[in-house]
Amino acid sequence: MINQSISKIFYQISEYYAMDDVAFKPQAYERAARVIEGVEDDLADIYEKGGVKSLMAIEGVGQGLAEKIEEFIKTGKIKEYEKLKKACPVDLEHLTLVQGLGPKSVKVLYEKLRVKTLQDLEKVARAGKIAKLPRFGKKTQDNILRGLEYVKGGQGRVLLGDILPLARKFEARLAGIKGVSAAVAAGSIRRRKETVGDIDVLAITDDSAKAMDYFCNIPEVEKILAKGENKSSVRLHNGLNADFLVVPEESFGAALQYFTGNKDHNIELRKIAESKKYKLNEYGLFHGKKSVAGKTEKEIYEKLGLEYIEPEMRENTGEIEAAREGNLPNLVKYEDVKGDLQMHSTWSDGSFSILEMAEAAKKLGREYIAITDHAGYLAIAGGMKEKKLLKYMAEIEKADKKISGIKILKGAEVDINKDGGLEIKDEVLAKLDIVLASIHDNFKMDKEAMTKRVCRAMANPHMDIWAHPSGRVLGRREGYEVDWNIVFKQAVKTGTAIEINAYPERLDLTWQNVKRAIAMGVKLSIGTDAHDAGHLGYLELGASVARRGWCEKKDIINCLSWEDLLNFLNK
Repeated sequence: MINQSISKIFYQISEYYAMDDVAFKPQAYERAARVIEGVEDDLADIYEKGGVKSLMAIEGVGQGLAEKIEEFIKTGKIKEYEKLKKACPVDLEHLTLVQGLGPKSVKVLYEKLRVKTLQDLEKVARAGKIAKLPRFGKKTQDNILRGLEYVKGGQGRVLLGDILPLARKFEARLAGIKGVSAAVAAGSIRRRKETVGDIDVLAITDDSAKAMDYFCNIPEVEKILAKGENKSSVRLHNGLNADFLVVPEESFGAALQYFTGNKDHNIELRKIAESKKYKLNEYGLFHGKKSVAGKTEKEIYEKLGLEYIEPEMRENTGEIEAAREGNLPNLVKYEDVKGDLQMHSTWSDGSFSILEMAEAAKKLGREYIAITDHAGYLAIAGGMKEKKLLKYMAEIEKADKKISGIKILKGAEVDINKDGGLEIKDEVLAKLDIVLASIHDNFKMDKEAMTKRVCRAMANPHMDIWAHPSGRVLGRREGYEVDWNIVFKQAVKTGTAIEINAYPERLDLTWQNVKRAIAMGVKLSIGTDAHDAGHLGYLELGASVARRGWCEKKDIINCLSWEDLLNFLNK
């Protein structure tokens, strides 16, 4: 799938133009990148069916954009991007992952210190050269070094939201081959981990050679690393390795359990097996040489005296003990989430109108959505002030009357200022159905000050949801520090829900904090933070975080009907 590559290039073109303060182009290319991110079908397949015209049929893709996509499909390059790289040959993609480094900072570092790569950046930072630059200083240098460690820790891994659609394509293609009766992606993808290091696909087939040939020749394969009778390994164009294993039907459950992991969970299962005089491996559960289970995962767990444990929970954080005692939670199902409680339209930094977002959400089966455009001082995201916010509310009401089969709630994502106040007057907030509040600046406040800032914001009776609560961006920013116990207690006291932000780069709260939050009685919401209609499918990723954190339906406020949700918020 070339979508990810094209989207990445458009983001980088945007950043190159931002380096030089070029008007309009950075925003235009960023919007283009978001549009491409949201396209489910492979752009190459769309182009093959009808050329540039078929690309232009995609909502948000005009002729200029379609021609650039065509150029990439035909040549593997976009001339405009190559020209920008030649003028300033830096690794923008990775350098801008470091917290505190934007395109303009990268340009200064290139011009003054010839920094082109992360390695160059680390070298000059450790030599103390960044501290000597005007408008940088030692504090910035220290932050860069810390940010570098965080970025390096995520190298070689891909966001779940980027790789899950590809893994599903592999499953569907393989399952469609004659003789293949099952094909499942295992590993961290099946556990819905935030980032993924490789892809493992297991299959049952009566023609292993045919399945192996097919897998090794799929378009996404860059190089065949090994090809055998029952296992093949390839490297994909996106840099990840993928393994394909054919296993006998009688061992499929055991292999699926083994290759799903995680390692600590599997070690504990093997200990239980040994205590019962069994042996557990990827081929099955054995008593001596006799197989007693292996066809399904469920029968393995049952033979070990455990309730079946859902893949998302397999982290060895108490799930085995709970399964032994019959106390596993009744996990929220993906289909239980009725609505989406964070998204953006053209009223702030979104790419689609209010009505277009609602129509797209309706097609996905949502019962309601909250349009939550930015309000406050965040100018870069088109933050609205009171006067514009009132016009925006009227526009939401107008759109809600135009569409049937889905309810559009009037919402806003309001900036929390440094002192914990909300940047919109209370009398205007009172007119909204739902108020999200979030932190977009002063991330470096100490833990105590940031905790007080959040708690003060929650004390505002109009604040319904604390959005993207830690402020983290996967592979780029760790997020700010708060005392989670104090914040969770304040959320319970004030009736403030805390968001699971489903955007692939955030997935924030972490599943560990989700688990802690619900244990303390905090209610959670799920929002895609969609800036494009194609992002609305991310709701599933938010639900997977909820499941990893042991949430039940009662813990998630958007499992309520919209009427019950409004009643809950009004309390």
